Amino acid sequence: MLEFCMILLLGGASLLIYMLYEARRNVVKIERVKLPHYPEHMKPISLFFISDIHKREISNEIIEDVKGKTDLVIIGGDLLEKGVPFSRVERNLDKLLTLGSVYFVWGNNDYEVNTSRLKQIFKKKGIVEIVNSSVKVKIHNGVMNLIGVDDASTQRANYQASLEQVRPDEFNLLVSHDPRLVNQVQKKDGIDFMMSGHTHGGQIRLFGWGMYKKGRLETLHETTLLVSNGYGTTAIPLRLGAPAETHLLVMHKG
Repeated sequence: MLEFCMILLLGGASLLIYMLYEARRNVVKIERVKLPHYPEHMKPISLFFISDIHKREISNEIIEDVKGKTDLVIIGGDLLEKGVPFSRVERNLDKLLTLGSVYFVWGNNDYEVNTSRLKQIFKKKGIVEIVNSSVKVKIHNGVMNLIGVDDASTQRANYQASLEQVRPDEFNLLVSHDPRLVNQVQKKDGIDFMMSGHTHGGQIRLFGWGMYKKGRLETLHETTLLVSNGYGTTAIPLRLGAPAETHLLVMHKG
């Protein structure tokens, strides 16, 4: 009986260590994304996408992995949550700014803090917020529309308003913290690519099952969709079967 209890104890301890490891991983997933409507004349572009940072401080290892390889940075929401010091947020933003221009879309946990203070930090550092709107980004020898939709889970999303300044025949990238917004996307909208986080890939998956689908890159009828497992955790600092990740996306004609 004692031996059985010891085996259970060791097994539980090993599992806990592994779950902590998955939650603290510093992985940059490099993914080549072929888009059928990518502009013929435009050179391939590289985007660094990070979402759901929450309480974590971005590792210098990730910054060094990406430095010199990306054209711009996109934060897909949940930069922080209640209780995270703004000093840590500023350090994270300063690190990301060494990679290039930084664009931000709000997530649900971002609204748990003093949003006026957060906006002041964005303004001071030149972080571009995209809130139910779009910005034209000149990149290499072309232009893309970067469309940002506010958080859907807190009923702040206005997808139609975000499309007012774009045309379906332009190169359109959509960022929404909550991936369920894809249900509003129609083929006629001309959304070439969509990026989301929020779900953490289920965060803890047992025997392949989780509260949400695992992070993925998939081609849908309406668009091509990336849902990230995210970089941080919420509630408990553990992961299983949905390890922490960030993304270096290389987009080109395909």
